[in-house]
Amino acid sequence: MKVLMINHFPLAGSGSGTYTRNIAVHLLKKDHEVSIVMPENTFHYGSIPGIKVYPVFFSYHEDIGNALPFNFPCFTTHPRSTMTFFDLMDTQLEGYLTAFEKTINKAIEEFKPDIIHAQHIWLLSWLAKKTGIPYVITAHGTDLMGYQHSARFRKYADEAAMGAKRIITISNDNDKLVRELFPICADKTVFMRNGYDPDRFFPEPQTKEQISHMLDIKLSEKLVFFAGKLAHFKGVDVLLEAARLYEGEYPGKIVTILAGDGELSKSLKNQALEYKLSGTHFAGHLDVSQLRALYSTADVSVVPSRREPFGLVAIEALACGCPVIATNQGGLPDVINDDVGTLVDVDDAFGLAQAIIHEIYRPDKDRRKQVAAKYALEHYTQDSLMDALIEIFNA
Repeated sequence: MKVLMINHFPLAGSGSGTYTRNIAVHLLKKDHEVSIVMPENTFHYGSIPGIKVYPVFFSYHEDIGNALPFNFPCFTTHPRSTMTFFDLMDTQLEGYLTAFEKTINKAIEEFKPDIIHAQHIWLLSWLAKKTGIPYVITAHGTDLMGYQHSARFRKYADEAAMGAKRIITISNDNDKLVRELFPICADKTVFMRNGYDPDRFFPEPQTKEQISHMLDIKLSEKLVFFAGKLAHFKGVDVLLEAARLYEGEYPGKIVTILAGDGELSKSLKNQALEYKLSGTHFAGHLDVSQLRALYSTADVSVVPSRREPFGLVAIEALACGCPVIATNQGGLPDVINDDVGTLVDVDDAFGLAQAIIHEIYRPDKDRRKQVAAKYALEHYTQDSLMDALIEIFNA
């Protein structure tokens, strides 16, 4: 089978980008052919051996000829762009759609796909509908937030949903919201949990000295880790409030590392300064090997989101043997149970701080890390989900 995957984001830096990459790699392993259409703002993007990529270029730091004269838009933020769809002027939106339509048509002409797998019920899914080729859509959640946020894009999303063979939902909460927003398409939804790439995320513990050298910071005896966008819905401000509590209770004993970037970067750093969080450090964007090292070494990974459609970072943390403290909303309750982590209420800094303290000082930490890694490997590898996805494509 020939599958053309199209996504609003590059293959790294977002959940849907990682999802697209993982599926493409595992389709290839099962002897299917894959091509990808995606935005880029650099010539130095990572390639996938055996997969042809059709980038649509946007302006960022590099001088790229024929690039659109603005950065690629997001629903909230991306490590390489803070432009949002809601910021687009009409002329920019027209340029965006024209550029992607041209590239999608080129990919179709050269690759001749049997099916299109579009990410997000949004603009590019609407363009997929125009091709006349059968397509399925994965709803990632931020698209649904965008649909609720702005009426400007609903006509595209509505038409895209109507034309799709199937709409894949990635959590029970995500499935419920798709059915609420697109009730006429409720019979098209099919739930399929997300998966991670075990070749990229696995236990690889480092010493505290190695982590200190890698990030050029001094580590204490306990390490709390967050990875994700610095956006409001990720709840990083609540984690900083929790850090003020546990740093106050255990001065000099706990270090918190936050990996990622976003539109709230400056305000969150100011919040950390205001709280005098001497043990809290912003590490910026980290590559996969760095993330793997931190997940594998941290005492706990924290996902304090106000609404998380699935929470792939939680799976990746577990895969590296790191227990997870997460909020009890969105897709996170589907993933986290008492054996591998703890769920807390949204916006409850005190509850979050207490859960973190309890986790990092547990007497059975070593066993818990082993259970977390085994749980992810047994239930959430991308390879174990591919037959179900291929069946969706063939339906």
